[in-house]
Amino acid sequence: MFIAEKPYFGGLYGVFADSLPDAWGRLLTDRMLRQRGIDPGAVSMLDRLSLVGETGRGALTYRPAAFEGENADLDSFQDLDALAAETRRLMRNQEIDGRKLDDLYFAGASSGGARPKIQTRIDGRSWIIKFPAASDPVDIGWIEKCYTDCAASCGIKVPETHLFPSEKCRGYFGARRFDRFWENGVETRTHMLSAAALLELDFTTPSLDYNSLMKLTKILTRGSAEDVQGMYRLMCFNVLAHNRDDHSRNFTFLYDEEKDRWSLSPAYDLTYSSTYFGEQTTSVDGEGRNPGTRQLLAVGKKAGLPAGFCRKTAAEIQEKADRLLEQVQECLPGPRA
Repeated sequence: MFIAEKPYFGGLYGVFADSLPDAWGRLLTDRMLRQRGIDPGAVSMLDRLSLVGETGRGALTYRPAAFEGENADLDSFQDLDALAAETRRLMRNQEIDGRKLDDLYFAGASSGGARPKIQTRIDGRSWIIKFPAASDPVDIGWIEKCYTDCAASCGIKVPETHLFPSEKCRGYFGARRFDRFWENGVETRTHMLSAAALLELDFTTPSLDYNSLMKLTKILTRGSAEDVQGMYRLMCFNVLAHNRDDHSRNFTFLYDEEKDRWSLSPAYDLTYSSTYFGEQTTSVDGEGRNPGTRQLLAVGKKAGLPAGFCRKTAAEIQEKADRLLEQVQECLPGPRA
């Protein structure tokens, strides 16, 4: 018998806890339970996995599922501005119509991350569309689109993205789910695990260093140069573009059943962000407060990457990150840290 011992997974192993939503999804789930007269505190982790059913991350599904059904078509959410307004009401703990709460629950309760979002289908394929959180600038969707496009120009693998139109802001950021693949006209699922799940880490607190993340990437991908270099590029981008909310659940790996190997997933949740403690959530060679080129190069060296590649990559990403920060500066809530 194997018994999970980490208290922050509620009695689950990290692999299964990875299927559970956090922040926004948890809020939706708890509000839905209360609406039905159920105390969220009395709902076990196994019951919460049942609520996830077939809508969670990766290929893991749970039976019996509390609710059946697929993601709604985009036609169900034509008025994204109205939907964004409902998410704001919910975050402010204001009452919303029960039917609208159900719509939000079924559309986004299994999602990870803090920002409100829905899962929907466009041309048969699964997408995630995000809305501003209470502390976000109104144009956070446009900012994330700028960050994702910049990351792609830095050689970082990213998902297909789109900025959905709005009359209230510059648009809502959407990304096609990369844990779903299109094969022979059918969308299929693939296994997906975060660094938090693999290393049994509490992603809500600083618990990881990029040295360990590089080592995990090297071991899990069997020394794939593409993936190790990809993680180095992502580290440089997060640090130099001021994405400080780089916690251990924001790094994931996908499993290729045919090749029997894991690879680094496309990068996601790339945006300007700070933390309440003012440091990089994943430290860089032990430095969290003010990591720079010296720490980036040290991590690359310990990972066995050529010094020339590390210096050139960091310099190129620094140049592009500086231009990116100038581009989005006017939309940020305050002076850049």
